[in-house]
Amino acid sequence: MNFDAKPFLLFSNFDNGLLHWLRVFGGFTGVVFAAAVLIALGVYGVSGPVAVMGRVRQGLHDFLNLSLKRIWAIAWLTIVEAVRRKALMVFVVFAFLMMFAGWFLDSDLRPDLQVKNAVSFALTTVSWLTIPVLLLLSCWGIPEDIRVRSLHTVVTKPVRRNEIVMGRILGFSTIAAGIVAMMGMIGYVWILRQVPDNASLICRVPVYGTLEFLDNEGNVSDKGINTGDIWEFRSYIEGGTKASGVYKFPIDAPVDKIKLESRFEAFRTHKGRMGQSLLVRYVLENPSTKLRVPLDSFEIKEFNLNEQFIERKISFYDEALKDKRTVDLFDDIVDQKSLTIDVQCLDHGQYIGMARPDFFIRLPDRAFAIGYFKAVFGVWLLTVFVVSIGVTSSTFVKGPVATLLTFSVLIIGQGFREFMVKLITGVQKGGGPIESWYRLVTHMNDTLELPDNVGVRIMHGIDNVMFGGLWLMQHLIPDLSSFVMSPYVANGFDVPWGVAMLRSLAVTIGYLVPCLLIGYYSLTLRELEAK
Repeated sequence: MNFDAKPFLLFSNFDNGLLHWLRVFGGFTGVVFAAAVLIALGVYGVSGPVAVMGRVRQGLHDFLNLSLKRIWAIAWLTIVEAVRRKALMVFVVFAFLMMFAGWFLDSDLRPDLQVKNAVSFALTTVSWLTIPVLLLLSCWGIPEDIRVRSLHTVVTKPVRRNEIVMGRILGFSTIAAGIVAMMGMIGYVWILRQVPDNASLICRVPVYGTLEFLDNEGNVSDKGINTGDIWEFRSYIEGGTKASGVYKFPIDAPVDKIKLESRFEAFRTHKGRMGQSLLVRYVLENPSTKLRVPLDSFEIKEFNLNEQFIERKISFYDEALKDKRTVDLFDDIVDQKSLTIDVQCLDHGQYIGMARPDFFIRLPDRAFAIGYFKAVFGVWLLTVFVVSIGVTSSTFVKGPVATLLTFSVLIIGQGFREFMVKLITGVQKGGGPIESWYRLVTHMNDTLELPDNVGVRIMHGIDNVMFGGLWLMQHLIPDLSSFVMSPYVANGFDVPWGVAMLRSLAVTIGYLVPCLLIGYYSLTLRELEAK
């Protein structure tokens, strides 16, 4: 895969992750509470803070005395209302797309590419059809109830405002679960029928390690050689020298055989041997004993997978002893539950490019259905997040504004958050909005320095204020890229728990709690007679 899947911090240290969330949530709650007290003090005098504390006590009472029966009653009414509004008609569109999608998918590609296209299409279709429907339902539900005055009947009953918010979120999430599950099952059957017989539907389970480089002289370096590619995802090592890529993999328990899989990239400075690819060699190393065990060299398969097996008992020719020697992989090479492998290129004047996810230990494969339905579960988690934001925003603004707000959070979290971070950190050249507009009008390159005058300082001051708003958005809007799990399954990998599943669950739960609080107090303070 062409992305570096790094484990979520919460997976390795639950306490630190939870503590960080508590600090952020507590800080946000404290700021809101302090602002409410100051505003109430300025508007109502001494009685203002007393009223704020009364609202806080009432909120604690309402959340400590929740009724699951009333919450489910609101959720069931939400489900019935969604069915009445023809929300399930989305199945018609989905079935129509599934019936004719095969006409537009290229059947002349390699089997693995056909699998990739089919899986990506099925999961993307489920996501793109489900999310807009749930976004509109969640954003227009409460405002529509207020408009037609049906919510007035509910609040006159012994139903608390937080139960209304929780019931709405539960109801829409249940609708989303039914739609996503049904579409996921249909998509799974469609994939099985769509892919050719010679294609393999698998879920590889990789164990990634760490990567560092040795330069031509054998010195440790953070990166290899840049061969001129503008995308610096991979670094290159020069063949026929001491340069190598050093991978260190965690090893938990001894096994009889280890399977290695790699996808390296070749860069040639000359044609080399006609009809023959570049030669690569793995060298197993024990850093403590300085034992180095070279394995047999092999030709890399460019644009394809390279699979190698390491037996537990390894025989090799020891250059120091000038004799053949046999070592045990786990007793003699594995050091402190870590396996170190040097990757070398043997062809002079040629280069091999590699990144951390290009080389891994491959555990026994899992069934394709496991990875596929994990990705389907990720789609459902994203709908729950959208529903939470949509229902919460609909408690204090009308339907169109709530839709725009929720859609903006979704778009920024999935597509523009990385660009926003680059702007804030200064990685993205060209400055802020005003500076970018000035450079565009004056045809000035973003690498040129601006003149030091009053106008430029004013322009930078305005940009810094805008960057402050972007900084706030960066900390309020989460990174939603982990919810998109289809690339794992489409490329034949299992969806990793620590990288995607746990991160998505943490984001969903982490935002659900403040959404319930904001929705409760917004609906409590809102005048329901106002349409």
